[in-house]
Amino acid sequence: MNTYKTIDLNDYTQIGEGGNGKTYVTSADSDEILKVNNARLSTLEAVKHEYDVSKAVASLEISVPAMYRIVQVGDAYATISQRIKDKKSLSRICHDEPERTEEMARLLCCKGKELFATPCNTEFFPSRKAQALQAIEMATFVSRKNRERLRTFVESIPENSHCVHGDFQPGNIIQTGADYYWIDLDRFAYGDPMFDIGHLFLICHIYAPMKRVQDIFHMTLEQFHRFWDAFAKEYTGQDDHAAFDAQAGRFAALDVILRIVFQKPNFVEKLFFSFYVRKLMKQYYS
Repeated sequence: MNTYKTIDLNDYTQIGEGGNGKTYVTSADSDEILKVNNARLSTLEAVKHEYDVSKAVASLEISVPAMYRIVQVGDAYATISQRIKDKKSLSRICHDEPERTEEMARLLCCKGKELFATPCNTEFFPSRKAQALQAIEMATFVSRKNRERLRTFVESIPENSHCVHGDFQPGNIIQTGADYYWIDLDRFAYGDPMFDIGHLFLICHIYAPMKRVQDIFHMTLEQFHRFWDAFAKEYTGQDDHAAFDAQAGRFAALDVILRIVFQKPNFVEKLFFSFYVRKLMKQYYS
């Protein structure tokens, strides 16, 4: 049976917070960073998955911070990984230098295309298409009619064995000097790139008006819209990206339902998901 070193948070200083947890550093080792997930994601099973996924992604020669070990923080589990010094996420750069918002969107597009072109280890990583079909079956908060429409759409998606991130957005790629790293890899899989792009669309257009989302990403509603517009133009090579937006909206509905697979939502969260699935279905599946 594995035993894990216990970490005392009193020895650490918080330096960051995202949607899934918080990060800390200690003066005892300035080259390491402690990540403590929110309660539902701090079980040994969830943290071991995150640890194993990070190692597997690195083996694909994708640039990610080195994962070192699993530790305990009270009753929770956490990870110690490489600290990337003097780093900034693309979303933080957008906040600090708003005039670079479009540049950061084009950069995410470029790095995303590199990721989407990388063959994935289909023996280790899950199929996002299969996960979507599983989520639809579990989504009892969605009407039977809408589940059938979503199922028909997913079954039409071509098979794709290349990498997708799972939480593809400007907060999950960090820059230091000329180097870039992907972070928060626990939803990594293989499949159609539109699964990732639908997630980005969901954030930039559907969730962007929420103050909590703006606080997490350090971006304004206007910046989210500018970011998506620049990303879509770069990805498609066209100024008119209405058809691309419509396809992204269809995948955004799937992204909401995939939360069931990733985070085991409670009753209130399911009500939240139900509202947004209905909204997206009405707009993009009619």
